[in-house]
Amino acid sequence: MCLAIPSKIIKIENNMATIDVEGVQRQASLMLVDDPKVGDYVIVHAGYAINKLDEKFAKETLGLLREVFLPPEKTE
Repeated sequence: MCLAIPSKIIKIENNMATIDVEGVQRQASLMLVDDPKVGDYVIVHAGYAINKLDEKFAKETLGLLREVFLPPEKTE
């Protein structure tokens, strides 16, 4: 099973993007995405951005993933 996490493009150089997820940055090819721009959100699989996402949807998805994977805060 693969989990695709929305990633924000923060830099583009020679058809390669630097993408960011919660401060973690890595490289991804943009060969499969039409008209990518800095600030776009993409889904990345095996080092390739495969689809652009609407910013609102990407942020909602990241929020849900935080709720699922981060431990609950103590309320004491």
